Amino acid sequence: MKHLNRTLSVKAWIGASASLLAGLCISPAHAWEPTRSVEIIVPAGAGGASDQMARTIQSIILKHNLMKQSTVVLNKGGASGAEGIMDTKASAKNPHKLMVAFSAIYTLPLAVNLPFNWRDLNPVAMIAQDEFVLWTNAEAPYKTPKEYIEAVRAAPPGKFKMGGTGAKREDQIITVALEKAADVKFTYVPYKSGGEAATQLVGKHTDSNVNNPSENIAQWRADQINALCVFADERMAFKDEVTKTQSWADIPTCKEAGYDVQYQMLRAFFLPPDTTPEQAAYYADLIKKISETEEWKDYLAKQALKPDFRTGEDFVKFLEQDEAKHKTLMQEAGLAAKK
Repeated sequence: MKHLNRTLSVKAWIGASASLLAGLCISPAHAWEPTRSVEIIVPAGAGGASDQMARTIQSIILKHNLMKQSTVVLNKGGASGAEGIMDTKASAKNPHKLMVAFSAIYTLPLAVNLPFNWRDLNPVAMIAQDEFVLWTNAEAPYKTPKEYIEAVRAAPPGKFKMGGTGAKREDQIITVALEKAADVKFTYVPYKSGGEAATQLVGKHTDSNVNNPSENIAQWRADQINALCVFADERMAFKDEVTKTQSWADIPTCKEAGYDVQYQMLRAFFLPPDTTPEQAAYYADLIKKISETEEWKDYLAKQALKPDFRTGEDFVKFLEQDEAKHKTLMQEAGLAAKK
C-alpha cells in the first residue's frame, strides 16, 4: 500500500512538472512581438524635436538589441502633421506602425476639424514632457525677455516676426498666450519643423521663436542665438553647461520676467486602431526599457526633456486632462475652428 501511494505521488509530481514545463513552453508562443520591420511614424518634418527623439530611440533599440526586427523612421509632416496622424488612423490592425505623438493629437482636430481623436488610436505610453523656450538671434541687442518684449511693444504691431512649427499648433498657442500676457503683437510665421524655424532665426528671417530646447541647442551652443526664458513654472533641472557660460538651469522662467505663460508638451507613442492589448504591452515594455538606458538619460539631460513614463490607465488619464487643457487654450487663443 505504501508502495502504491509512493508510486501515485511520483506520478502526480511528474504530471505537475510536465504541466509546468508545458506552460513555460507555451506561454512565449502567446507573447506577441513584431514579425517584420516596424515603421516609426513622425507626424512632423525632419530636424524637429519629434524627429530627433525618434531617431535617438531607433539608435538605442539597435545598440541594445531591444527588438529582433529593424525599425525605420518615416517623416510624415504634411498638413501640419495631419498626414502622419491620419496615416496611422487608416492603418487599422497594423501593429508594425508606431506613431510618435505630441500635442498635435489635440490641436489639429480642434484647429481644422480633422476627423480624428486620440481615442481612435491605441495609446501605448508616454516617455517625457518637453519644454519651450523663447529664443532670439544672438546679434540682437536683447539679453533678457523684458528687453525683447519692450522692443516689440514699442514697434508697430506685427513688425516683429515669431517663427514656429506649423499653424494653429503649440508654437502658435504659446505665441498668442505671450501676446496676451505681455500686451504685444507678433507676426507668426509657420514652418515645417522646429529645425527650419531655427535656421530662419539664425538667418534673421524672424526675430524670435519658441522652439523646444532640442530644436535650438546646436545654434545656442554655437552662440548664434540667445535663450531668454522658458515657458514653465520652474527652471529646468539640468545644470551641465551647454554653452561656454550657461546651462539649461540658468535660463529664467518667463514668469520670473512677469509673463506667466506655461506650456509643456507630451512625448508619447500610439499604435493604430484595433491593435491588441498584447501588442500595446509589448511596445510599452520596449519604451520602458529604452527609458532606463544611459543613452536615453543622457539624451534627456542634453535636450532638457523632463522624464515622465506613463502607460495604461495613468497615461489615459493624462491624455484626458491634457486634451481638456488644450481645448481651453485653443479657444482662448481664437485658434479653434468653428463647427
